Amino acid sequence: MRTTLGGLRAWLGDRPLVPDALLAALLVAAALARLISPLPYGARPPGLAEAVAVLLGCAAVAVRRKWPFTLLCALETTHLSLVVAGHETSMLDTAILIAVYSVAAHRGLAVSLAALGVDLLAVLVGVASGVGAETRTVLLVGAPVVVTAWVVGRSLRMRRAYLAELKDRAERLERARDADTRAARAEERSRIARELHDVVAHHVSVMTVQAAAARRILTTNPQGAGEALSAIEEVGRTAMAEMRNIVGVLRTDDGRAGPAERGPQPGTLELPALVEQMREAGLPIQLWTEGESGDLPPGIDLAAYRLVQEALTNTLRHAGPGARAWVTVRHEPGEFSVRIEDDGRGPADPRPDGERPGPGHGLVGIRERVALYGGMLRIGPRAGGGFEVRARFPLKDGR
Repeated sequence: MRTTLGGLRAWLGDRPLVPDALLAALLVAAALARLISPLPYGARPPGLAEAVAVLLGCAAVAVRRKWPFTLLCALETTHLSLVVAGHETSMLDTAILIAVYSVAAHRGLAVSLAALGVDLLAVLVGVASGVGAETRTVLLVGAPVVVTAWVVGRSLRMRRAYLAELKDRAERLERARDADTRAARAEERSRIARELHDVVAHHVSVMTVQAAAARRILTTNPQGAGEALSAIEEVGRTAMAEMRNIVGVLRTDDGRAGPAERGPQPGTLELPALVEQMREAGLPIQLWTEGESGDLPPGIDLAAYRLVQEALTNTLRHAGPGARAWVTVRHEPGEFSVRIEDDGRGPADPRPDGERPGPGHGLVGIRERVALYGGMLRIGPRAGGGFEVRARFPLKDGR
């Protein structure tokens, strides 16, 4: 039901002439009923021309949004002519209120003030024209009602402008957030590319060493040379698999690696040292390794290390005092998973705006890193309180 009403409201918002035409039809019907009813205040019955003028004035409300100021001037002229002649004005008073409201709601401040001035001037002219005491009283009492209609219309216009500004600001923030996220992803992809470049370079170096050894012992130790060639074949396949994984994300502007990036990249074997480092920083951590650990593909090994590193860093920064963390590394046939949990309740000194910091760019990069190897990542609250980061990587050929 709510969806239907929302759709109808949107449809009418795109076609303002439809509700305005319905409003004009109601005014015309009310004017006809008023014209054939007994006349109040001893007013003279209108002639054909006056009746047609009243009905046309009510029907003109259909264009109240397109030409509101013109409509108001025409209605005031007709109304003033009928009042001075002592005729019944029927529903023209209501039509004038609608016109004043429409000018205030759909035009700028200068035009709306001019419309209010026109209406009040028409009241003064009507009062000064020598009409009866009862008619003069009606005109004077109607002036505050007109001012109220103008205030309501002006308030609605300001509210619409305020909501439009809020919507525009939200859209700008959304675009800025998307641009920020894309920049973070591009930066992390560049970082991944540099790291995997070192991994592939390591494989090529190993193949070169093995090939040189095989060449030296080819005539004296054919069996040893065959083993060296088998090792070259295996390393070559691993390197090709890594290169297939990174095709499409190697988009660095500078292919040169810095001095600190030429060394071997960390992996899951370095997790105990990482955990000990975090303990020294004041975060109690327990590390469990389940299953038989085998040789992981270097890219997945590096991704798992970076995942644990980023998750523990976020725990240290955001979990709050007294928080504990658990790291579980599980080796299973055809799958490798990493799980980092904490029981934190948030920082003791929240941000000035009262909001807790959410996942940063590091975890955005982690999503890219896990997706690169076809893995699945879950980041969110932990059952029982705290936070959890869990990643699962599929392994081919049982490794």
